[in-house]
Amino acid sequence: MTTLRSTVDTGSAEFGANRDAMLEKLAEIEAEHAKAVAGGGEKYVERHRGRGKLLVRERIELLLDPDSPFLELSPLAAWGSDYRVGASVVTGIGVVEGVECLICGSDPTVKGGASNPWTAKKSYRAADIAAQNRLPTINLVESGGADLPTQKEIFIPGGRIFRDLTRASKAGTPTVALVFGNSTAGGAYLPGMSDYVVMVRERAKVFLGGPPLVKMATGEESDDESLGGAEMHARTSGLADYLAVDERDAIRIGRRIVSRLNWRKQGTPPAPDYAEPRYDPEDLLGIVPADLRTPFDPREVIARVVDDSDFDEFKPLYGTSLVTGWARLHGYPVGVLANARGVLFSEESQKAAQFIQLANQVDTPLLFLHNTTGYMVGKSYEQGGIIKHGAMMINAVSNSTVPHISVLMGASYGAGHYGMCGRAYDPRFLFAWPSAKSAVMGPQQLAGVLSIVARQAAASRGQEYSEEHDAAMRAMVENQIEAESLPMFLSGMLYDDGIIDPRDTRTVLGICLSTIHNGPISGADGFGVFRM
Repeated sequence: MTTLRSTVDTGSAEFGANRDAMLEKLAEIEAEHAKAVAGGGEKYVERHRGRGKLLVRERIELLLDPDSPFLELSPLAAWGSDYRVGASVVTGIGVVEGVECLICGSDPTVKGGASNPWTAKKSYRAADIAAQNRLPTINLVESGGADLPTQKEIFIPGGRIFRDLTRASKAGTPTVALVFGNSTAGGAYLPGMSDYVVMVRERAKVFLGGPPLVKMATGEESDDESLGGAEMHARTSGLADYLAVDERDAIRIGRRIVSRLNWRKQGTPPAPDYAEPRYDPEDLLGIVPADLRTPFDPREVIARVVDDSDFDEFKPLYGTSLVTGWARLHGYPVGVLANARGVLFSEESQKAAQFIQLANQVDTPLLFLHNTTGYMVGKSYEQGGIIKHGAMMINAVSNSTVPHISVLMGASYGAGHYGMCGRAYDPRFLFAWPSAKSAVMGPQQLAGVLSIVARQAAASRGQEYSEEHDAAMRAMVENQIEAESLPMFLSGMLYDDGIIDPRDTRTVLGICLSTIHNGPISGADGFGVFRM
């Protein structure tokens, strides 16, 4: 039997405490999400509505197929910075006329939709997801271009936004621009480099330089409409392929364009007859301990995520700190690697490397469930080859070509974050639970290392070491690392694609797997040299 059996006691005090802690974290996340949804604030939202315009999320809702999901990406981008949470743009994956599309909509209630450095970074990430997963892209355009005071951080790297559009077109992945308002200066190239362009009459304005700039540069007098209006571009310049009477008409035309793409997925379709997990996903709220130093069994998570709670474990008696095995999720085959007791030893590293090779042999995507403090340290482990064995695992992850998805459930520290396919290892998607933490090491360990180094430095100089200073330094470092390890900080830095409610994990992973299968799934032909 490969059906997992749960031993979670949902009536225990420990489970209740874990659940309460998770719900408290979720409430904090929701409060930050609300800031992104609020856009530029009530004043600017009302001004926008007063002009008869739809908000960006209203545009997206009308664009999507009725009652279909929208997986918003990087909603907390710019959190903790001087810019609005959300970075003045909404990105995500949604279904339009039965086709999964990458949707990117500027939020004109935030400085007229102007792009700041975090807008650019969020847009780059969205373009990467579209390219890696062969997704048509729909841009909902209403932006004043670059936020000029930050031009030094945007101008040079920002050109890749237009580069990515042209590369998508070359790859045969369609790009559509629906222009609702201003698209000026460099922003004019966004519709200019799209395959299909729809402009709203008397609303859309697309020009390299507006009337004031033209006056300054050439002395020519002009007005918005003759210089870059939708009518002019539809009848004279030819930039607009379709002229819409209003915003809803533009969205209708956009949906019609997608319906004519004759789009087909290239990946293997999912099994049509799959069963839901046998255990309640609500239980996921109480499985992860509030104190991440307390281990938990990841099989309890797997049992509430995979089809029919059916998990065929690979090498169950070897390298037991890492659980590996095969399952299906929404009908798609997956290989799962999940940390069981935090630390990765040589056995776990070798087991992971073999399992990743097997997944590539049979073209099966991999799901990494993080809760690791990293690779084991110590004299006996160093002599036993932990470096070369950890390198085997990282080599396998680095050169694996089947799609990877990572979910940070708990800790994700040190090189363990790398071996479990952290952000630098290009997982197709990476999400975090509110309980997750990630850093070079735990706050106490990092502060302790700095304390030992400072102590040794003082001794080498023959100086007395101040215990009072040491305590203050350790407290300061622990607080700093704790703050920088939290999921909101990491999400704001775009080190994940979003913080998700644990109860939504199966749904989110299902959307990701469906998205991945827009393109072909193919394992690696070979790997780098494994140091044996």
